[in-house]
Amino acid sequence: MMSIRRPKGCCCVSHFNEDNGRFILLAVLIVAYLTAGATIFSAIESPSEAEAQHRWNWTLQNFSQIFNISLPELRAFLRNYEAAMAAGIRADALRPRWDFTGAFYFVGTVVSTIGFGMSTPATVAGKAFLIIYGLFGCAGTILFFNLFLERIISLLALVMKACHERQLRRSGLLPPTCRRGSAISDADSLIGWKPSVYHVMLILGIFAIILSCCASAMYTAVEGWNYIDSLYYCFVTFSTIGFGDLVSSQNAVYRNQGLYRFGNFMFILMGVCCIYSLFNVISIVIKQVLNWMLRKFRCRCCPDCHKPTARLGRRNAITPGSRFRRHNISMETDGQYDSDTDGRRLSGEMISMRDLTASNKVSLALLQKQLSETANGYPRNVCINTRQNGFSGGVGALAIMNNRLAETSDSR
Repeated sequence: MMSIRRPKGCCCVSHFNEDNGRFILLAVLIVAYLTAGATIFSAIESPSEAEAQHRWNWTLQNFSQIFNISLPELRAFLRNYEAAMAAGIRADALRPRWDFTGAFYFVGTVVSTIGFGMSTPATVAGKAFLIIYGLFGCAGTILFFNLFLERIISLLALVMKACHERQLRRSGLLPPTCRRGSAISDADSLIGWKPSVYHVMLILGIFAIILSCCASAMYTAVEGWNYIDSLYYCFVTFSTIGFGDLVSSQNAVYRNQGLYRFGNFMFILMGVCCIYSLFNVISIVIKQVLNWMLRKFRCRCCPDCHKPTARLGRRNAITPGSRFRRHNISMETDGQYDSDTDGRRLSGEMISMRDLTASNKVSLALLQKQLSETANGYPRNVCINTRQNGFSGGVGALAIMNNRLAETSDSR
């Protein structure tokens, strides 16, 4: 019989590619995340719900006995009151829901996908128009968010690139003659440099915190909420979750009403754009974590890939054929192994001269380059850095960030 040669390399996910493995792993983690969240929220909120239900039943029973009203009649009255609340009628004086300003606030929550729920169309014509209006409005707003993300990433990349170049000049790694805007700077300085995804995430996170704190101070002073409720409202609104239990700008009259409504609009607009950008950057970090987990779990089932003596390596020993494996490393791994001993030969094994010269080829070339630069008096192309800092691949907003970062790197 003809034997079928098994391809080199063993992998637990050999029947599907890396993207499918990442998708399945992410789905499993999301299910586990939802299960953990449901368990925690159930443990926190369930006792309060039971206590509130007990107080409400006692209040109904007491009211029915005092005013001599049967419980069915009282519950029918309460159902009518709930219907009035759904239509926007409140016992306290509130602003009209469907005047121009109220309708503008409503369509803003529709196209931004916040959807507080304090205003909903009650007519058949309104519901039918909402389906068509929301279809195009939500699509256009998502496009606006993507364009905002493209510009904020471009701005951060330019600022961080300038800071990085200034730091290199101060440390003496760039020659004094390499001025900004010169031909040498454009050709040799910071070619292929990209800001770290962690730095971008940190900057966006700090800006989101500052924005939320400022908006919460305004809501606490104007709406009368406590500061924690205001922070909670900011996150629910900026992330477009939009529960609707707290909604700003709903009273009939405010002090400095025009200024407050303008500030409320600007805070919500900037907050939604900032949190949207932050979520996309965090998703890149999550993707890197998933890739790391896949690399850890990929060959756990294969005894050939994890021998008991695989961790007893010598630091300066080199494994034959490691140069071939190094070329197959994904760009998202930054070309690093998982440990210091991966890709190295055990101390008791031999190595051929061919493998030794091949594995040290890059080191010898770097040594020659450093000697040449030392002789010339300054490093050449020291700013060339083609590593991927997480902004690789992606769809939609992730692709926008990658393309914008690439354009920013080539624009200087």
